[in-house]
Amino acid sequence: MSLHELLCKEAPEKEPERQYYYMDVVRELVAQESAQLGRPLTFCVTTFGCQMNSRDSEKLVGILEKVGYVQSEQEDADFVIYNTCTVRENANNKVYGRLGVLQSYKKKNPAMKIALCGCMMQEPTVVEKIRKSYRFVDLVFGTHNIYKFAELLARMFLEDGMIVDIWKDTDQIVENLPVERKYSFKSGVNIMFGCNNFCSYCIVPYVRGRERSREPEEILAEIRRLVDDGVVEVMLLGQNVNSYGRGLKEEITFAQLLTEIEKIEGLKRIRFMTSHPKDLSDDLIQVMASSKKICHHLHLPLQSGSSSILKRMNRKYDKEQYLALVDRIKTAMPDIALTTDIIVGFPGETEEDFLETMDVVDKVEYDSAFTFIYSKRTGTPAASFEDQVPEDVVSDRFSRLLALVQEKEKMQKAKWTGKVAEVLIEEVNSQDDSMITGRLENNSVVHLKGDASEIGSFVTVRLAECRGFYYIGERV
Repeated sequence: MSLHELLCKEAPEKEPERQYYYMDVVRELVAQESAQLGRPLTFCVTTFGCQMNSRDSEKLVGILEKVGYVQSEQEDADFVIYNTCTVRENANNKVYGRLGVLQSYKKKNPAMKIALCGCMMQEPTVVEKIRKSYRFVDLVFGTHNIYKFAELLARMFLEDGMIVDIWKDTDQIVENLPVERKYSFKSGVNIMFGCNNFCSYCIVPYVRGRERSREPEEILAEIRRLVDDGVVEVMLLGQNVNSYGRGLKEEITFAQLLTEIEKIEGLKRIRFMTSHPKDLSDDLIQVMASSKKICHHLHLPLQSGSSSILKRMNRKYDKEQYLALVDRIKTAMPDIALTTDIIVGFPGETEEDFLETMDVVDKVEYDSAFTFIYSKRTGTPAASFEDQVPEDVVSDRFSRLLALVQEKEKMQKAKWTGKVAEVLIEEVNSQDDSMITGRLENNSVVHLKGDASEIGSFVTVRLAECRGFYYIGERV
């Protein structure tokens, strides 16, 4: 069907059929422009932020390839998309800096198109700044309407000026659109979107919206399709997977969903993130402990070890509850690898509060920890707290925490040295092409001799040597 015929035809109202109609439209538009240039149109997607954003970018790439674009690693491509993060304000500044570079590319290639999407675009002040100071941007959209990407592409081609399509919130979930996975053998799977927790330092509920869960049948069907396509490991994604199922017509718990996923033949490993401690049930612990597929790796953000700071953070648990939860987890799964997030220098944090955090790290013995210096995030309650901690004090505490975290991580890694374990090979080693790199069930990295033909397969190795934060493996 020609472009004229497509445009004369009324677009379907139902999703995702509507988006497939617009993919047909954009495919014709891309073909026309490619013919004029005498070459394929190229695109480059740059992802900032979390695994939710990475999964969203795979959807963007899938649609772009479906309509005829060819992927490029260069940011002077014909179409450049920044999928943005806004957890920290310096992430916003990084995007603004990169936009300056894109403007110079666009001056050389006026037909170049630029799009901005993701969490940062959900902030009204950001969108206003883009409108005023970055008028060369062609398309701006947010987190709630990413499924409309094909329709927005059509508008970008057919309309003049900047297209801005931002939704404040949505209760709609549209899946079953093209996706181009980074890895053929593993994939992220969105099980829910949004967050209801409103931690006082976090912007996520404001830019990702309220919690909404996908129907379990849709999730199971997607995973079965992935397994049929060669996927052996899935990562279940949500801002707080432990609250999955609330609000569905027929409520189902995360533990129950995992039990059903485990039954899928051909699936070897199940991972998930992120878990909020306040919602992690004993049922989930038991399902993990009895499972043959759920990896014994749990990311359990602490944020602070001080009960008073946790209260100011609106985390809804205290130090004792967190430690009791860890004790139940370790009792059920002695081999569990626990990782965490910790914020240093939250407003009002005293030396005593900080020592409480150090005490939790000492007791839990995390396999690794993502440690952050608190930074004000405009739009969150904590940004207005008056008792900000001096920079020199925060820097000193951060160094002390990092030293303890690294000491515990090395200790945990050393425990596995000499043991035999299964590694899922992910890639050829970036430093030595005679080596391949993979991950253990507990998410630790292993390097061993091998070649690209083994990517996506499981290899049994002896963890011969621990080199700080990774292992050298020998085949068994």
